[in-house]
Amino acid sequence: MRILLVTRLFPLPENVARGTFVSDHAELLKSLGHEVRILNVLPRMLRMNEARRSTMEGVAKAPKSYNHGEFEVSVKKHWEIPDFPGFTAFSASRITEKWVPELIICHTLWPAGYTAKSIAKKHSIPWIAVVHGHDFDVALNDHRRKRVESLARSANRLVVVSNSLKRFDSITIPCHVNVDDEWHKPMKKFNGLFRKSKIDILFPADPRRPEKNHLLTLRVGEELETRGWKVGITTLKKQPRSMVWDRMLAADVCLITSTRESGPLVAKESIVCGCPVVAVDVGDMSEWMEVCSPEVNALADAVENVLSNGQEVTLPANSQFENVRNQWSSLLESM
Repeated sequence: MRILLVTRLFPLPENVARGTFVSDHAELLKSLGHEVRILNVLPRMLRMNEARRSTMEGVAKAPKSYNHGEFEVSVKKHWEIPDFPGFTAFSASRITEKWVPELIICHTLWPAGYTAKSIAKKHSIPWIAVVHGHDFDVALNDHRRKRVESLARSANRLVVVSNSLKRFDSITIPCHVNVDDEWHKPMKKFNGLFRKSKIDILFPADPRRPEKNHLLTLRVGEELETRGWKVGITTLKKQPRSMVWDRMLAADVCLITSTRESGPLVAKESIVCGCPVVAVDVGDMSEWMEVCSPEVNALADAVENVLSNGQEVTLPANSQFENVRNQWSSLLESM
């Protein structure tokens, strides 16, 4: 099957860490024997604007087309004005004149869903919408509500990546955990002196993103220092994936304090790399491990507990590659 994957999130030449979960999905589809091409729908912006929006790093200078691994990626840029989606969808649909897809899969609804819907209508083919969080966590609660809900209901299938996002007759298919075998390690145990050693806490996100709640992590670090620990906090920005996994191997504990997440996938990656995880109740975390209240003392206590006693946790089966692959295979066959 010829599949066009439409997205606002995909690795860029200047930011290979952006949207890696979407490129993972493209590789999964390719492993099922499908021909996959990528349409990356991006806003027009100046490089100086990227500093205010960390998720947009590399967008300003994104080329019109490029290759990422084995995939051809076409870029369509739009002006960020209130009524741009329809115009962008009309102009983007012309890229399929020479290569006509048989199915559209759209990662994130706003605003890429307009383009996916337009191309699907032009060729009279079905389209699948995949929601990772923002569309339902944020957009359904602001002025975009009616548009996002309309897009969600107009898709032939609606997929969400965690049960916390279930809406509008959606089905749940999580993102699979994709960590190379070289970084698979057993759960580490802390060998230092309790409350007398240096510990490295991994904050697995860009601290500039407010929803990641970096301030709470800093306060937890301060509380641990009052208890005698020497605390270092490592953050992640736009590092290559191998470097992210190296950080997980080196850290003593991964601390997740986000106010909203769909997974988070980094928690599962950290477990695979053998790094214990302490997290608040966000996304699907409470479905497969113990979580904490978003309070400084509770999180500090949890960090000390995993350092003292280690952590026994099993990843959910539905996040394993074969399980996710089988779910997507069944879905595509039903189309």
